Amino acid sequence: MPTIVYKEEGNLQSGAVFGVKKPFRWTSFDVVNKIKWCLKKSYGKIKVGHAGTLDPLATGVVVICVGRATKEIDRYMGEEKEYVAEVTFGKTTPSYDLETDFNGIYDYSHVDESVLRRVLPQFVGTIEQVPPAYSAVRVDGARAYEKARAGGEVEMKSRRVTVRDIEVMETNFPMVKLRINCGKGTYIRSLANDIGKACGSGAYLSALERTRVGEFEVGDCFQVEEIVGVLQQMNRIND
Repeated sequence: MPTIVYKEEGNLQSGAVFGVKKPFRWTSFDVVNKIKWCLKKSYGKIKVGHAGTLDPLATGVVVICVGRATKEIDRYMGEEKEYVAEVTFGKTTPSYDLETDFNGIYDYSHVDESVLRRVLPQFVGTIEQVPPAYSAVRVDGARAYEKARAGGEVEMKSRRVTVRDIEVMETNFPMVKLRINCGKGTYIRSLANDIGKACGSGAYLSALERTRVGEFEVGDCFQVEEIVGVLQQMNRIND
C-alpha cells in the first residue's frame, strides 16, 4: 500500500518522502515537475527533489522528497538499490541501451548459461566501472550526454562502485534477465556492456526496472496518477 512518510503528519512543508513508479520514457525530473505542479496551488514554491536519476527508458522506483525532506536527498541516494535488468547479447549501442542505434553486431552462439555464470563473479564486489558517454556525469563542466549527442568525443574516467550481488533470473538467449543489488553510482548499462565483453561477445541493456531503493519497494510506490489524485485531494482540503 503506497504511503507518504511525513515529518509532521499531513504537513508537506515540514518534510515528506514517498516512492513513485516512474513510467517508461519519463525522466526523473518529469516526475518531480508533475509533483510540483500538483502542489503549486496550495504550497507555492515548495521544494521537491528526487533521490537518484533513473534513465528515461527505465521504469521503477524514484524516491521523491518534499519540503524540508529535500535536505535528506543525499542520504536516500546512498541507499542500496535493486534492479531487474534485461540484457541482450549480439549487438551494442553507443549508449549501452536502446536510446541510440546499434553500432556493432557480434557472434553470441558460444554464450550459454555456464559462460554467463562463470563471468558474473568478476562484477560483484567493489569494481572499477566506466560510466556511459550518454550519461549525466559531468565532464569539463558539462553533462556527458550533451557532448555525446552533439557528436563530440567524450572521455569517461573509471570510478569505483559496489555491486553486492547479481542473480540470474532467466536465460532465453540472446536475452538474459538479471537481478542486481548495488550501491550509489552504479550504471547498469555499463554492467550490461561489460558483461557482453567478458563473455566474448557484445551486449546492451534492453530493459530495466528499479525495484527497490532502500526500504522503498516498487510494489509500495505510487503510480503517477495515484499520487496526483492524493495531492489534488489535499489541495481541496486546504482550500
